[in-house]
Amino acid sequence: MVTRRQFGKLVASAGISTIVPQIAAPAFAQQKPLRIGLLAARSGVAATIGEISLRSTQWTVDQFNKQGGIAGRKLELVVDEETSPKDTIERFRRLVLQEKVDCVHGLISTATSLAIAPIAEEERVLVMLHDGTTQDGVKETMPNPNFVFRSTDNECEAVMASLLAVKYFKGEFKTIAGISPDYSYGRNNWEAFRQILKRYDIDAPVVAELWPKIGTMDLTSHIAALKAAKPDLIFSSMFFADLPIFMKQAHAAGLWEHSKLVLPAGAVQMNNLRKDFTPENIVLGHNTMYFAHPQASQLQKTFVSDYMARYKEAPSWSADRPYFCLAAYKAGVEAAYKAAGRWPRPDEIAAAIPNRDVESLGGIGKYRSDKIAVQMFYQGLTTNKNEYDFPTLRTIERFSADQLQKPTGVDFWKWIKTAKLPV
Repeated sequence: MVTRRQFGKLVASAGISTIVPQIAAPAFAQQKPLRIGLLAARSGVAATIGEISLRSTQWTVDQFNKQGGIAGRKLELVVDEETSPKDTIERFRRLVLQEKVDCVHGLISTATSLAIAPIAEEERVLVMLHDGTTQDGVKETMPNPNFVFRSTDNECEAVMASLLAVKYFKGEFKTIAGISPDYSYGRNNWEAFRQILKRYDIDAPVVAELWPKIGTMDLTSHIAALKAAKPDLIFSSMFFADLPIFMKQAHAAGLWEHSKLVLPAGAVQMNNLRKDFTPENIVLGHNTMYFAHPQASQLQKTFVSDYMARYKEAPSWSADRPYFCLAAYKAGVEAAYKAAGRWPRPDEIAAAIPNRDVESLGGIGKYRSDKIAVQMFYQGLTTNKNEYDFPTLRTIERFSADQLQKPTGVDFWKWIKTAKLPV
């Protein structure tokens, strides 16, 4: 096993952080493939998200290569798996030291992101996180990174869904309940929902708070508790493989006969949310891409068409994040290359990425100066009147992450109590 000290020496000897070219690299050196490392969840409750990320990354690499690559270099994808933080760190090291990748993309879990980010900063390895952040709860642990680019804040989808719950359901519910995974994401989203209700003077007593462990597949006892509590509205941050199980078991128990439902990020499981057990008029979050948007860009239309033809299912927002990360990386590399007149160093690339608009599948996005993403979010009320086996959106709302996440250096809980909200 390679220690951190040994890792640093190996990285330095490999030239990852120490090469400072004074003249342009020879033409033959620049023709070497640009190696992109990808850490994707391939098993467990996050496997659906990881598989979509892998498919989208490969599609993006293929598209960029058809266009000439990045600054004249073709891309080569090197894939490894995201699992536990400990094991993923070892795979990250393998990608950098053995595979000699030029940058690392991927990661869904905040836990793995928190583990890898400090190592990447210390060793000057460029990392672009698909869905990971470096927040401990809502507190940013890495406010000034040089090489780590983070996703939008985890709470963006909860803030938007909460605002839409107020917009669509205000006056129609007197009691609320929550059922979310028992970790910081679920608990923070639930509290954000309650804080927004207070902002709009909605005094709805909580009749149930349920916290199943991630990956719990028998949710009958939780559903029985919800049915006994008889909430008018249920808020749930479930979006892993447990969500379709919950929906099916809740339908069998008759839970939807009296309770409205808010699912801030549930659309990642949309292909498994079948119409026969999923009611209409749910507030459903599609995060940074809605695959069936009637005003979608030609880029999104091409991707969705290719994806559905190959995989016989619709792509969720997990497909957008890989494209956005690679597009931002490409823009940064090419800008830094042009400025330097030679192949740029990792620090030069990292400095060229922020505040540069790039087109992604779900629209124009960018990274802030603090290297947190700003993208468009899509949510709305669902309908089962469509050509698919699952619900689509009857109403489509579109907000920028600038409207949904705290500004740089601001405390989330203070911000949410005073922020100018878009609804």
